[in-house]
Amino acid sequence: MQLRNDENRFGLIAVSFHWLVALLFIAMVAIGLAMTNLPLTHPLTFPLYQLHKSIGATIFALVALRLAWRLAGPVPPLPAEMPGWERRAAQLTHWGLYALLLLLPLVGWVVVSASPLGIPTMLYGVIKLPHIGFIAANPDKEAIGKVASTVHVTLAWSAVVLVTLHAGAALRHHFWLKDGILTRMLPSRALFLRGHDTKDG
Repeated sequence: MQLRNDENRFGLIAVSFHWLVALLFIAMVAIGLAMTNLPLTHPLTFPLYQLHKSIGATIFALVALRLAWRLAGPVPPLPAEMPGWERRAAQLTHWGLYALLLLLPLVGWVVVSASPLGIPTMLYGVIKLPHIGFIAANPDKEAIGKVASTVHVTLAWSAVVLVTLHAGAALRHHFWLKDGILTRMLPSRALFLRGHDTKDG
């Protein structure tokens, strides 16, 4: 499999970014639900929050790199027979996901910086992420934190909705329309080959 994209499929680098971010996002949602449903005194609460923040920072870095990679090279075009409305919906979904996956960690950073607890963030227990100074020093930081927390949760559920729509659309194209959309983002065209057979086959 080639490293770079071409007119027919995504390359190994884009595919790796896509699936790694997808797996990390699923982990983030699961960890987020688990940690917010545990009492603060539970022994797993603090490690889960730190892991959640660490994965969030990782997603931010990966999405930024993936976006740069996407802008630097060609992107396989959508099928010519795809209706205009569907093209626009696909583009809005993709760019919406990029925006959400970049905003979520940033808003989470604001939440952490505004926390009156002042707990330091240690990425994977190794790298210390400093708080945002002007927020941490703001006398109204508790109010800022509450607003940022609400925004963070809203963005998270919005991302879940978009990811679900994105996955559903990909499966529709693969198993119903059978136009090769999904196979372009798989490590090998041999995967799910039966679903890409012609409708008459």
